[in-house]
Amino acid sequence: MAVLETIVVAFWAMLPAYVPNNAAVVAGGGRPIDGGRSWGEKRLLGDGKTWRGTAGGIIAGLALAGVLTMLEGDVSAAIGIDVPPFTPLAALGLAAGAMLGDILASFLKRRTGRQRGAMFPGLDQLDFVVVSLPLTALLATDWFVSVFSWDVILVVVVLTPILHVTTNMIAYKLGLKNEPW
Repeated sequence: MAVLETIVVAFWAMLPAYVPNNAAVVAGGGRPIDGGRSWGEKRLLGDGKTWRGTAGGIIAGLALAGVLTMLEGDVSAAIGIDVPPFTPLAALGLAAGAMLGDILASFLKRRTGRQRGAMFPGLDQLDFVVVSLPLTALLATDWFVSVFSWDVILVVVVLTPILHVTTNMIAYKLGLKNEPW
């Protein structure tokens, strides 16, 4: 696979995992997932992880995967690179895995004494990748193996932190986030 093709496929395949956390910020609010519970003296997750935000993020990822699947043939023809359609289970693995990764990162942040919004380099940029890829591999093994070659996974690991930092800075400047990371 040529370098440009690998980058395009990696970006396309990860879009249903990239969008949920951003959509959760917009859809968020409401009741926290942890219900205000603590583990010792620290909250389990905090007020930033809500049922509405999580559901909104997953729905956004699923909807985007559906739209991308409908556009796949036209996009592939227009750019001359075969981008993959999404199976329902692949879409679910990517979207739900992204949200679960973010929730688990919040749990780890609380355990390490970090406050809501505190920076945790590495974890902040790759938490959703670390969960969405294995979950997708589990739920949609054939699809995953056909799309995520080692080259594509490498591009995802390199590209994701760059995209994460860029989109968070934009959200911060738009007033959608309190921190630029």
